[in-house]
Amino acid sequence: MTLLDAKQYDPSQDRRRNIRIITIVIVLAVIAGLAWNYRNLAEERIADQFFQDLQDKNYEGAYAVWMHDPNWKQHPGKYSQYTFGEFYRDWGPGGEWGLIKSHRIYGSLNPKNGSGVIVEVVVNERAEHARVWVEKADKTMSFSPD
Repeated sequence: MTLLDAKQYDPSQDRRRNIRIITIVIVLAVIAGLAWNYRNLAEERIADQFFQDLQDKNYEGAYAVWMHDPNWKQHPGKYSQYTFGEFYRDWGPGGEWGLIKSHRIYGSLNPKNGSGVIVEVVVNERAEHARVWVEKADKTMSFSPD
């Protein structure tokens, strides 16, 4: 085979290859963007369930979400550091947020040296947002450190 016998150049093959490469790069970028945007989805859902229980006046259910233990009543001594009575004073109708009539998750952030997520929630359309901490490892909740 000589140089004169070589196949003729077909630009459509190069174009298809370039389109495939560009498509793969775009798809990977979209997947990475979605993964980054929803990286705290599990913790946001926990906070949403917590505030939904408070809105429904299901304080025992909200406490179960807070402690991540639906059977907390069977071993209340395990939660002596933050009892249900203290929880009710903080989150019940007489607490800082009052009777919760509406809520929506505003966003979340991962502190640099933290093992959890701060979830920010708009409560009763107030300008000041509630912030709760959701631990990534065991999904327990606590007050936000800031």
